[in-house]
Amino acid sequence: MAHAVRALWPGGRALTWRLGGRPALGLPAQSRAGLTGAAGGPGPAATTRKGCPRLPGAAGLALGGALGLYHTARWHLRAQNLRADLSAAQLSLSSRLQLTLYQYKTCPFCSKVRAFLDFHALPYQVVEVNPVRRAEIKFSSYRKVPILLAQEGDSLQQLNDSSVIISALKTYLVSGQPLEDIITYYPPMKAVNDQGKEVTEFCNKYWLMLDEKEAQWMYGGKEARTEEMKWRQWADDWLVHLISPNVYRTPTEALASFDYIVKEGNFGTVEGAMAKYMGAAAMYLISKRLKSRHHLQDDVREDLYEAANKWVAAVGKDRPFMGGQKPNLADLNTLPAVSCWAPGVHGQVLQEVRREESRENGEIPPPWESGRAPWGEQATAGALRIRILVHFFC
Repeated sequence: MAHAVRALWPGGRALTWRLGGRPALGLPAQSRAGLTGAAGGPGPAATTRKGCPRLPGAAGLALGGALGLYHTARWHLRAQNLRADLSAAQLSLSSRLQLTLYQYKTCPFCSKVRAFLDFHALPYQVVEVNPVRRAEIKFSSYRKVPILLAQEGDSLQQLNDSSVIISALKTYLVSGQPLEDIITYYPPMKAVNDQGKEVTEFCNKYWLMLDEKEAQWMYGGKEARTEEMKWRQWADDWLVHLISPNVYRTPTEALASFDYIVKEGNFGTVEGAMAKYMGAAAMYLISKRLKSRHHLQDDVREDLYEAANKWVAAVGKDRPFMGGQKPNLADLNTLPAVSCWAPGVHGQVLQEVRREESRENGEIPPPWESGRAPWGEQATAGALRIRILVHFFC
């Protein structure tokens, strides 16, 4: 079981050592493909859609990880049963990597990277980035998190974008190709989004760079590979955008959410107070714009529940995860975001979990639940949402 040990990173930066940890990595120069290596060269523009930017704009994403943190910790209770099956060769490969993750603790994109690393038992260090000053990532022209530094022998690479990080590392574990070569398969590409803003996307980021034999071993068929890619992208393009409108619905919820962010993040005393009140006010207003931008219903909970229903229907009744008996990359993309749906209400979620367990055991439902639809074939969307949490995180 992994144990996180708090330490102080040189220069005052918060650092978490996971799965044993390793000495701090040196910081490389910027290089090609939006990824950093020893070769040097220009990095990408500090704009990408799949990352967490400066407060308050990305605070919604940061908030989204609130329950994700809680359940990431609980993940270790099931580590022996649910960790990836790694061959001796893959274990040897993983032992050659020294990883440092630069993150916001409550960011859902960072949560899914942590879930991937924990699932594959990859040791890594965590540097908590101050969302206001971001001094911890001043070495990088890419200014969003997560950022992963990966040292393999004498080669030091920087991986940007959560999906690129996951795809590159999984390709490395399966194929054994040098990480320095793998990252060239995910070059950055500048584009203009729907709001007319220039952004940097990464090509092939949902695709593992495997040969035919490796792909067959990994997936067993083309349909499974296509399904995994589809749902990984769905989690990034749709599910994560439901978080902010749902956690900033009211001024009270926004303030409670930012109180959690400040407590869990790397803020100074004054910065924390300003972030709590100014950030909460800003994100309450921004969440209304996001609701309009993504064409959500008046009751944004309905979109959330519909997303839960869609995911559960896609998984079906014959397998506990989309990956079968164990999570695949689609599960590891989606479920950390699912766990972020109700930041600051851990007790309420656990209570719902216990209620579902009692119902599934045939026990009489609590009286306060008498007005809801029966669970089972006609289960409510909320029930399906909690079922995902039960399967994966509890």
